[in-house]
Amino acid sequence: MSAEATDPGAPIRRRGRPRIDLRRLGRVALLGPVSRDRLPDAIGHVAEAHRAHHPDADLSVLHKAYVLAESSHRGQMRKSGEPYITHPLAVTLILAELGAETTTLTASLLHDTVEDTDVTLDQVREQFGEEVCYLVDGVTKLEKVDYGAAAEPETFRKMLVATGDDVRVMSIKLADRLHNMRTLGVMRPEKQARIAKVTRDVLIPLAERLGVQALKTELEDLVFAILHPEEYEHTRALIAAASPGSAASGEAGATVTDDPLSAIAENVRAVLRDAGIPAEVLIRPRHYVSVHRVRIKRGELRGTDFGRLLVLVGEDADCYGVLGELHTCFTPVISEFKDFIAAPKFNLYQSLHTAVVGPGGAVAEVLIRTHRMHKVAEAGVIALGNPYTADSTSGPQTAEPADGERADPTRPGWLSRLLAWQQSAPDPDTFWTTLRADLAEDREITVFRTDGGTLGLPAGASCVDAAYAQYGDKAHSCIGVRVNGRLARLSTVLSDGDTVQLLLAEDATSGPSPDWLDHARTPAARIAITGWLGAHPQAPQGSYGSRPAGRRPDPQPMASAPSGSDRSADRAATVVVGRPDATVRLAGCCTPVPPDAVTGFTVRGGAVTVHRQECPAVARMLAAGRTTVAVGWGDAAACRVTLVAESFGRPRLLADLTEAIAAADAAIIAATVEPPSEQRVRHTYTLQLPDAAGLPSLMRAMRDVPGVYDVSRAQHPAAAV
Repeated sequence: MSAEATDPGAPIRRRGRPRIDLRRLGRVALLGPVSRDRLPDAIGHVAEAHRAHHPDADLSVLHKAYVLAESSHRGQMRKSGEPYITHPLAVTLILAELGAETTTLTASLLHDTVEDTDVTLDQVREQFGEEVCYLVDGVTKLEKVDYGAAAEPETFRKMLVATGDDVRVMSIKLADRLHNMRTLGVMRPEKQARIAKVTRDVLIPLAERLGVQALKTELEDLVFAILHPEEYEHTRALIAAASPGSAASGEAGATVTDDPLSAIAENVRAVLRDAGIPAEVLIRPRHYVSVHRVRIKRGELRGTDFGRLLVLVGEDADCYGVLGELHTCFTPVISEFKDFIAAPKFNLYQSLHTAVVGPGGAVAEVLIRTHRMHKVAEAGVIALGNPYTADSTSGPQTAEPADGERADPTRPGWLSRLLAWQQSAPDPDTFWTTLRADLAEDREITVFRTDGGTLGLPAGASCVDAAYAQYGDKAHSCIGVRVNGRLARLSTVLSDGDTVQLLLAEDATSGPSPDWLDHARTPAARIAITGWLGAHPQAPQGSYGSRPAGRRPDPQPMASAPSGSDRSADRAATVVVGRPDATVRLAGCCTPVPPDAVTGFTVRGGAVTVHRQECPAVARMLAAGRTTVAVGWGDAAACRVTLVAESFGRPRLLADLTEAIAAADAAIIAATVEPPSEQRVRHTYTLQLPDAAGLPSLMRAMRDVPGVYDVSRAQHPAAAV
């Protein structure tokens, strides 16, 4: 299989492999039993393709599966007029050419027997074992008689749950849908459109996420032809005009007869030969949807837009060697460079992407990968063989870890998230709608937790999504988050590689704000938030603060502050100034207290204003040429100070803060609490301390109050002096 340009009316095949006549295979299948010492002719192509990937494979189980499938489907016909056995044969051939192992092919031959014949799962289990039985059951549809209109969404739910335990279930389903789409022309137009839309919304995104590009690209072209026939025909004509007899053939490695691309390919081959790097340089024609997307993006197609260069090498290091040679000998388009080897895509894809300028200014896109990477790029999880054994060639035994859970290296984060949220969506319509929306997110990021773990999230996910991904329903009490060590809003959109520390309130009865739904991207978060809000209609939703962005509201006073003259007299009592009889004022911008390092400046009227040395006003006055006055602290220990506490809103927060202040023997002279803004509350306290030495311990005690994330000395803009 390859991901080249394809004609949806013709099956994709490998270069050099003769066209397979399914009608002939169907007639052969009806000729009756064959001798035990050879495979039936009808699956000879399957055996050939399978042995190309697995030379030592035991084909006897395929013989046995074919005999059961042919005998059970005998007499059944497809709507196209072919014997029904041609369908499981074609599906199995698709998987065999992608490199699927024997167990998958066995289940593929049998995938419709339980659904459409008298064969039972018990019979499959008895003859072929538990693993094949599980795969067959996973792709077997639910009956409309039992489920009605919910049969299709519930069938997909069943398949996805089965895929969570064994990804080969979805591999068989994708190949099954591909063959059905190839032969969809016999259906009524309205049924073709319905099946094509489900394929577009569900199966193609699943093929992308599982990395099976060979299936994904052909499915895209088939859907394109059905849902957008005019655009499809226009694109087909453009491809035919650019490379007649070549780009539309769909053969792997076909050479497009476009001079600029061919010329660049020859130059690349020469450069790599001179550099001593063994490499195979191919021209990869784009499939129809890819050409259509490029045309929409550029407006007018260039001669090199109908294909890309593919450079295949033996080792990972050779990929970077090729890249260095290309960027040395050609002018690179730096904006087009992407390294998916060092940072693979979430669907296993690895490759180097670049673009270079060739003769005459033609720009060619280049893909650089090893042969192994190319196999995985085409076949995705199918290329992994049997992922449930340490050695995929040793047999179909399943590796079982100590806790009894199946060890599945192919279960990616997106699948785990999908399996988690679907449990909270029992309604078929909700599941179906949410599934399509979830699969529409085609990129994934990884963020790191402070405990060393990781979270896989869709691109565009916020801290709200991270909270529910890590804590589930416990995230209802999330009151804040630090992103890369800095305090951030829960609405913050995360980037790949961010470190996230989520802060939960001790009060388990608190819940999310309705505004969280505006920031939730993942189904798990949206379902959980909606469920909590629905179950608590009378709750004080948004208790952490939620108001439109804009001007911070005016502070609400809790107690009246003393007048400025009284305050200055009380606070300045312990300051010693080098000028007799000078009036001393402690600056309100930095509220110095013992034992802060301080400095003074003479202001209008002869008064001395005392600032902490690190106060920004000090730097401004020194820059303006102002002369300092020597100041220091006297023997009196009492002091007055203004502290600002930043916190997340929660019930009893104010009571807990005032209790912490009282426990430190500090008296509250004045206090203001600003209304919540962006889920945060700001408290400003003017406090009288009996001993300035107790200030650090007081600030620590206030920071220890749950919900408080910072306590600092007041920093206000200094007045003109």
